[in-house]
Amino acid sequence: MTVRDILMLGNETLRKKSKEIDFERDNVEGHIADLRDTLRFFQKKEGIGRAIAAPQVGCLKRIVYLESEGRTIVMINPRIVSQSPETFDVWDSCFSADVAFFCRTRRHRSIHVQYWNQDREQINETFTDDLSELFQHEIDHLDGVLFTDHTIDHHIIMRSEWEKLTAV
Repeated sequence: MTVRDILMLGNETLRKKSKEIDFERDNVEGHIADLRDTLRFFQKKEGIGRAIAAPQVGCLKRIVYLESEGRTIVMINPRIVSQSPETFDVWDSCFSADVAFFCRTRRHRSIHVQYWNQDREQINETFTDDLSELFQHEIDHLDGVLFTDHTIDHHIIMRSEWEKLTAV
């Protein structure tokens, strides 16, 4: 099990663009294993989190790993091909902020993503609502863009306040 340190906001690596994966030269399985192990560790520690992008562990490669509700998605070299004009507002946080605070952000209601999976198959998939928001967040990481860049109305709250707002 290889759990990597998660880079925190302010680390300049998080602002850099990631390079595309070369299936012949890059250790794709190693990168995926690191992301999986780090995500699972963070989920266990914090009780929150569904996905992680390679730059968050200091790897400037275009890989996103999701594990949530029994579903695993590995996106290699993803790109958003299209997005809906409809948007929605959502509270967002990030492992790179230690999930200490949440920002109100605006995201596209749906996105169509083209990516390769770990079996080198090209996938075209449309995501809506929460998965649309999540993959926009993760793909942003690959381009050096952070969730705080999408904050609307300077609306930022601490995690304890977010938990009160979202309690059922």
